[in-house]
Amino acid sequence: MPPLLDLLTVTPDLLALGEPTHGESAFLQLRNEAFMTLAEHGYRSIALESDRAAGLIADEFVQGGAVPLDRALTEGFSHGFGAAPANRDLLLRMREWNAGRPIADRLTFHGFDAPVELESAPSPRRHLHQVCHFLGLDRSAEIDDLVGDEARWSDPAAIWEPGRSVGLTTDAQRLRVVADDLLTELYLRAPWKSAGWPAAFVHATSAVALLRYHAAAAAPLARQQRFARLAGVRDALMAENLLAIRAVEAHRGPTLAFAHNTHLQRHPSTMTMDGTEVSWAGAGAIVAALLGDRYAVVVGSLGASPALGIGEPATSTYEGRLQQETRVPRYLPASDIAAAEQRTHDYRYFPLNQATIDHADVVLHIPTGVDATVLADRIVALPGVEQVVASEETGSPEAARGDRFFYVGPDRRQPFATIVEHDVPGFDEAGQLDRPGVFRLNLDLGRAEFERQFGFPPKAFEEHRHEFDFARLDTLMPHPGYALYGFGSIVMPGPQLLPEIDRLLAVAHGRAVDRHERAARRTTHPQSGA
Repeated sequence: MPPLLDLLTVTPDLLALGEPTHGESAFLQLRNEAFMTLAEHGYRSIALESDRAAGLIADEFVQGGAVPLDRALTEGFSHGFGAAPANRDLLLRMREWNAGRPIADRLTFHGFDAPVELESAPSPRRHLHQVCHFLGLDRSAEIDDLVGDEARWSDPAAIWEPGRSVGLTTDAQRLRVVADDLLTELYLRAPWKSAGWPAAFVHATSAVALLRYHAAAAAPLARQQRFARLAGVRDALMAENLLAIRAVEAHRGPTLAFAHNTHLQRHPSTMTMDGTEVSWAGAGAIVAALLGDRYAVVVGSLGASPALGIGEPATSTYEGRLQQETRVPRYLPASDIAAAEQRTHDYRYFPLNQATIDHADVVLHIPTGVDATVLADRIVALPGVEQVVASEETGSPEAARGDRFFYVGPDRRQPFATIVEHDVPGFDEAGQLDRPGVFRLNLDLGRAEFERQFGFPPKAFEEHRHEFDFARLDTLMPHPGYALYGFGSIVMPGPQLLPEIDRLLAVAHGRAVDRHERAARRTTHPQSGA
């Protein structure tokens, strides 16, 4: 894969990397690789499609603070994104980078989304209380009285039915004045309260954002126009956050933004609702208009996703043609992509089209996501391989059912590869394989390949165990239970690793073939006894 920056005509202040769907881990895994590479070229911050105020918690972990990882994942992300294994890896890799570095060289984590969900938005109570606490003001009773019952704010019907929204009530209008007053007070006190001021400012602007969003929800519009208005307001709030993040980060280096393509593309976003196409300016369209060539866009493209049930594209489509050009992830200049048909799509995937390509700088095409079945198919394609899937019929314990074992030869004494999707309590829990969608590929590397990869022989593993995070994705490491026998493992390898996986599979398969042939020779020519 060529270096991403080499494909850009100028180095942008804000580089956007999009994904065409949520839920395909390959994009997050490649995002992690891209960001850590960009960090070597001066990038010092990343901004994700996640609540900006929540991101303060994730960043405290990244900066080496006392926030535990579990809290950083559950409270530091919105939309449930903290459950994605690749987001765990991102926080850990950023924290490791930051250890021992001066503040100017540290990586910073930001969310740039508003604190809203697709069909609900909370009240601004929590954010207003945070600002009051920072300022030492006691306005809790006033705020609580105006907010009232939290349920009237978070009710999903309030988003879709104007009459149910509190956004234009007298209470909401008075809260907007309170929020504006607190913002003014923040600036007035900045000379004496600079420590903690940026976080308080984020909470203040989050409160304002929520009140703006609820006001938009109260507008008496038809369903389609209502959706477009709310989507546009959310993207406007995202754009405002991105510009604020760049103002904070400008002196430290460029920022990588990661989100759905529709939030980052330069041209208007569209969606069909009830047979009507609605359109609005996404955050990328707004930011591009204000930053010009200081903003660059890489749009994501996907061939197939076993995890999402997305099959191979037709060869006449943009994605289908890209599939024919490469079977590994690849960045391509958007100007090099010829016109093609638009792929049929549903809510799971927003396909490439001519407008997307015309307004992008680069396209990242991922031919396929990787799951256990994709890897199993590659393994059974090797000569003489048999697969055994653990089940009740095979006498396997319940905890191992569904795990896959690969053999050469009928005796099935020693697998050369396994794919497991479960922890074994009390024996093998370090990989955290019980997380949804997580699996691990295990390979019999043998002593020579093991030592070449890790710098020590299998027998010395216990002396080095503490050096490894066995739950990390995309990383070849000793097997936490069978390293002494020369086994290595990779948790959830992304598609960028498939060429190296094929090489390691050839090593492991070759060892299995040798064992099988030696066993066959012993059976054919047994040694004579005395």
